[in-house]
This record gives sequence, C-alpha cells and structure tokens, in this order.
Amino acid sequence: MDIPVYLIAGFIDAGKTRFINGTLEDGFAREDRTLLICCEEGEEEYEKAALDNVTVVTVEEPEELTCSFLKECEKKYAPRQVMIEYNGMWPMETLYRDILPANWILYQIMTFVDAATFEVYAKNMGQLMMEKITNADMIVFNRCTEELRASLRRRNLRMVNRRADIYLENVDGSSEDYLTGDECPFDLSQEVVDIPDDDFGVWYVDVMDHPERYDGKTVRLKAMMCHSKKLKGVSVPGRFAMVCCEKDVTFLGIVCKGDSLNSYENRDWIKLTARVKVEKHKAYRGMGPVLYALAVAPCEKPEEEVVTF
Repeated sequence: MDIPVYLIAGFIDAGKTRFINGTLEDGFAREDRTLLICCEEGEEEYEKAALDNVTVVTVEEPEELTCSFLKECEKKYAPRQVMIEYNGMWPMETLYRDILPANWILYQIMTFVDAATFEVYAKNMGQLMMEKITNADMIVFNRCTEELRASLRRRNLRMVNRRADIYLENVDGSSEDYLTGDECPFDLSQEVVDIPDDDFGVWYVDVMDHPERYDGKTVRLKAMMCHSKKLKGVSVPGRFAMVCCEKDVTFLGIVCKGDSLNSYENRDWIKLTARVKVEKHKAYRGMGPVLYALAVAPCEKPEEEVVTF
C-alpha cells in the first residue's frame, strides 16, 4: 500500500515543530494512523494532547535514517501516512534517491525559514539552504518585519522555485503572500522597453509570471542564441543564470520566432528587438510569452555572462 509522506524541512528554530503541532491539533491524524519521524529536536516540543493516533520516532544521526529502518517502522507501526521533521543540516537528495521506500510517496515538501537568519544561512550554507527552497511545494518565512519582507522580495525567489506557494508570516502574527501581484519592475509605458543586462533575470521572472503585462509590448534585450534540440525548429534565446551557487546554473530561454534567427549559431550573442505575444506553445505546454523578432543584430557579450539573483 502506498504511504503518503509529508516532509517538513528547514533549519532549527524555523517553525517546523510549531507547524506540526498546529497541523495535528487541527485533526490531521484524527482518522489515519500517523508516523512522525523527528530528525531534529529544537526548543519547542510536540504537544502531547495532539499526539493521539500518532507514533513519534526520533532519529538522531543521518546514518540511522535508512530504507531498511523505514521499512521496519512501517512493519512495526503500520502507518497510513508519515510526517518527517527533517534536519536542516542533512542534504535532501539522499532522502529522495536512497532512503524513502518505493511505496512511500512524497506528497508534499514544506520548508520553513526564519526570515531574520535567511541571509546568513544562504551565504554560509547556500547549497543546504537553497535545496530546501528549490524543492519545496510550500515555503513559509517566519518572523518577518517590513524590512525583511522587502529584502526577500528583492531576491526574486520565484526564480529559484516557480511552483511553490510562498508566504511571509509577520512578527505580529499576520501572514501575506510573497507576491502581491501589483509589482512591475519595468516602465511599460515606453515605446520600447529596454531590458538592462543586469536585469535580464528580473525580466525573465516577471514575463513568465505575468505574461499578460507584456502582451503587445516591444522589448529590447541582449541574449545568447539557442536553437532547441528537444523541440525541432524552435529558437529559445536567453541567458545562463546562477540561482543559488556555482554548481546550480540553468539556461533561461524564451520562445522566439523570426526568419533572421536562423542566421545565428548556438551561443552567438544577439541584440534582439521583439514584439511580445501571449499564445499557446508546445515549449510551455500551454500559454506563454512568445517573442516575434523585429530586429536582430550581433553584439558583444555582457560584462557578466551569467545572471545572478
């Protein structure tokens, strides 16, 4: 029988235990026998009154968390669902690749972050922090002040994880979405919207999240030519971007149409002026922004080839 797994990730004192207590108090385990695997003990403890129908198993060292151990737990406790409070200092890839039994299905990853310490962790333990951000289905930043909210929004975390629901929980107990939906980083009243080299990543996130803003607009930008190997005949000029560390570089391409594009080879740098149209395209598996080239010319590469966030 498949067993759904709910993974609660984040560094110590980020709010993981508080979230688990609230979830259990709301009746999450009322009907289904639940196994709660605790890989990190912080200052807050599980509320005993909420642990009815819940078995808590503590794992103190990463070497203890093995596939055979989890299968033993399944046999002994017969859970219908599993919650894992994961240690922030342990890499998550091993859990996906080697540890979870085949019938333990990862349903949701929830990452909790102390907004006040996020920059420190991102700077000193970037890979550990960012893997928990990039893989999450839901991200909650706790203890936010007005200054921290502004700082987090300037980071363009939607570039790191475009699918997650991101929430900012404030020090006064209120909560708000990471994106308000009103922000636009460019002046769209211009006849031609120039995208500065350093802001390509900002524009890419915005046009992908809000393509309707740019529908019918003309943009001018510098990009590296790319003719897709997977989608024959499709050109996707763009830029390489480093979303968290040097090992995590990805290409940000956007569909572009125009006969003049065929004159350029892969990795040629071009200055592109194009009209944006929102339409259905196989590259997006649905609707998305498509650039129609108005002018294309060779150009020098930007001072910084790789976009950073």
